[in-house]
Amino acid sequence: MKTKNNGKAKFKNGNVDVEEKKSISREEYEKELAKLQIELVKLQEWIKAKGLKVIVIFEGRDAAGKGGTIKRITQTLNPRICRVVALTTPTEREKTQWYFQRYVAHLPAAGEMVLFDRSWYNRAGVERVMGFCTNEEYEEFLRSCPEYERMLVRSGIKIIKYWFSVSDEEQEKRFQNRLHEPTKRWKLSPMDLESRARWEEYSRAKDEMFAYTDIKQAPWYVVEADNKKRARLNCISHLLSLIPYEDLTPKPIELPPRVKKKGYIRPPISDQTFVPEIF
Repeated sequence: MKTKNNGKAKFKNGNVDVEEKKSISREEYEKELAKLQIELVKLQEWIKAKGLKVIVIFEGRDAAGKGGTIKRITQTLNPRICRVVALTTPTEREKTQWYFQRYVAHLPAAGEMVLFDRSWYNRAGVERVMGFCTNEEYEEFLRSCPEYERMLVRSGIKIIKYWFSVSDEEQEKRFQNRLHEPTKRWKLSPMDLESRARWEEYSRAKDEMFAYTDIKQAPWYVVEADNKKRARLNCISHLLSLIPYEDLTPKPIELPPRVKKKGYIRPPISDQTFVPEIF
């Protein structure tokens, strides 16, 4: 049985009511995204003007939609103010360093916002599940991570942490899509396939990670990500709500008429090499 409830479809499943959110059209999504991106530009100007230091961490299962959300955030922003950090596997030298050391180099200076596409939480996730760290290293991370983040907050850095939650069924659908889409095939790695086979282990690791690191100074925010478009809009809207800002958009500049100067002679076009006009 199906009934309507405030824009949601409500299904009767035995004795339990299961709500299915109404789908969002491409037109509605793009309209709302455009509004949010204008606000992101305002936030960017505020961060620059006030010398704020902001870290936004994006974590979650493979194919949960982190990268797509990051792209929509940065799409209209100045890369000198808002930059993305997506570190590769640590080098042999980095493996001998203090665990947080390679991340410290990427922390924001005044007037910057840094988006971490995965972060130091690799140790509590993939490293823990795949056995890339020892039990002692993992336990030390759980002890030191909250203190590390509190230290960053005391130094004036605002930390925002998002966990993108995706169902087993939706992740499988996205993996299959990557297999059949040439431009997305690079996103599917042997590590992704291994994580697919260790769903429960990753769930336990996430639960334990939250238990230790969901702290008052830097709490975790969970983004329901089965619907990519909704997840992006909800995450960006929430991000904007966490940093009070004012509109400091510069006033439009009036361009004066171009002044033509005499004496310049353009070199012959034949002296230049042009890209072939195929299209």
